[in-house]
Amino acid sequence: MRLKGVRGSRNVEDRRRMGGKTGAGIGGIGLLIILAIGYFAGVDVTPLLQGQLDDSTQQRGAPRELTAEEKHAGDFAIKVLATTEDVWGEVFPQAFGEAYRPPVLVLFSGVTQSPCGGASGATGPFYCPADKKAYLDTDFFATMARQLGAKGDFAAAYVIAHEVAHHVQNELGIIPKVNAARKRASEVEANALTVRLELQADCLSGVWAREVGGLLEPGDLEEALNAARQIGDDTLQRRAGRVPQPHTFTHGTSEQRQRWFAAGYDSGDPGSCDTFGAKRL
Repeated sequence: MRLKGVRGSRNVEDRRRMGGKTGAGIGGIGLLIILAIGYFAGVDVTPLLQGQLDDSTQQRGAPRELTAEEKHAGDFAIKVLATTEDVWGEVFPQAFGEAYRPPVLVLFSGVTQSPCGGASGATGPFYCPADKKAYLDTDFFATMARQLGAKGDFAAAYVIAHEVAHHVQNELGIIPKVNAARKRASEVEANALTVRLELQADCLSGVWAREVGGLLEPGDLEEALNAARQIGDDTLQRRAGRVPQPHTFTHGTSEQRQRWFAAGYDSGDPGSCDTFGAKRL
């Protein structure tokens, strides 16, 4: 992704200098399993990392210097965030007739807190509708590349765009409606609603990708599609040593995630992302 000359967003809250390195004592396979549990079950896996989190907490007494890798990842994230602001600042009013109010991106290292609960690098990036902030441990980029097989800068950019897409849904009132419906539904029905919410965010990410087409390099689109494939519920469950259980899916299969991202990219129209009205996911 060509980001040279792209501005950096100011809607960023950087907490990384006060954070420790969660998960340093966990082996690659163990971290992958914990990551998968948190990702497809939608639960806070912080207790599974308690020893590492305790060490991290003890390191918070004084600010620390960021590594060169962390600085690079942070610079990358704030520039990608800026592209989402530019895209949705134009597309949102055209599609929905209202001004777009961008989210804040919280960068953290190891562990942090949000109104939606505690977060660790193992849980992956998430959006909290309570404070309209997206949370990202930039070490997740390395996890994607090394342990999930989702390599490339545009794969990382897709992750940021996906969380911003949740903010778009929140601004449209979709997330509050889904949350209310989930409270009245059975666990299986609630999971199915969550899948539709996540696939819609994938589709909206595809809309963003089309709008930033001038920044793409050869292979970038394939990187995003591969990332969508590698973080499908069925693929993550297999990686965690489980037989895929569709009734537990909360994000959609690899095929579904790829297809809905492609639908948004091909159309460039948020109106094509109505997963809640779709008969086939």
